[in-house]
Amino acid sequence: MPRATNAVASRRRRKKIIKLARGFWGRRNRLFRTAQEAVNRSLAYAYRDRRQRRRDFRRLWITRINAAARLNGLTYGKLIHGMKLANIEIDRKALAELAINDPTAFAAVAETVKSPSS
Repeated sequence: MPRATNAVASRRRRKKIIKLARGFWGRRNRLFRTAQEAVNRSLAYAYRDRRQRRRDFRRLWITRINAAARLNGLTYGKLIHGMKLANIEIDRKALAELAINDPTAFAAVAETVKSPSS
């Protein structure tokens, strides 16, 4: 009885990995075993960094808001706390956009936050 190797499925599986490794440097885009290690690692990094990207953007927004708040005589924490007390519900992404593209609107928000506390 001949030995069954299921060559079709094996080749398809290898081609899938080699296709994912296209553009990798050196042997990593040609040799199956090396490509498989590189592809598995890259998929793990991609999964991790999709979550990391959200954290990075939040940090960026907070930095921008803090800089704009300090120009208006507040700190980031006092601004956010005052916004909660004043029932102003603007998320950090929109607030950072205001801080960069429309400083007068951001200043108006900052004045609204300042007035109830003083």
